[in-house]
This record gives sequence, structure tokens and C-alpha cells, in this order.
Amino acid sequence: MPGLRAEFFHRSEGERTASVGRYSLGGQYLLMAWGWTDEEHCSWSSVRDPAGFWHPERAGHPVVRILRAGPGPDAPVTGMAVRAPSGEWVTADRGPVPVR
Repeated sequence: MPGLRAEFFHRSEGERTASVGRYSLGGQYLLMAWGWTDEEHCSWSSVRDPAGFWHPERAGHPVVRILRAGPGPDAPVTGMAVRAPSGEWVTADRGPVPVR
């Protein structure tokens, strides 16, 4: 995805390694996801609203949708939206948006 940046941080916890990924798009933080490196999926995630607050964490990985310039899988990618616990779809630059 053009403009998507991911930073990963790790910390040893006994025999396991905890990990958190912080994702930004267009210079705005959009979400964090964390858990253990020996597990296939993240344990928790949180979405950041463009107004600057973090929504409460939710169990599991974030629900993400790719936004495109038009219909169909070949339309150019214009961004991504992440579902907040409230059910709203949030983007890095526009706040809640309708996503089909």
C-alpha cells in the first residue's frame, strides 16, 4: 500500500518475545497491534482516530479494508480503513468513512 509505514518493537518476556506493530499512513498513526511472535495472529489491536484519541483495545487483529478509486479489484488503491470498536471505519486522514 503506497504510504503505509509499519514499525515493529520487540521485548523478551522469559522464553517468549512480545511484539507490537505501529502503523501509519500519510504521516498519521492509524493502528497498533500487539501479541507474541510465536503466535500466528496478534492478540490485541487499537485504532487511532484522526482527532488524536485511541479507541479502546479489542481482542484479536484489526479489521482492515482497502479503499480503491473505483469498483473492482484492479482499481487503484487510494487508502485503507480500519474498523473501530464502535463499528465506524476510520482512515488516517479523513476520520469515519463509509466502507462497503
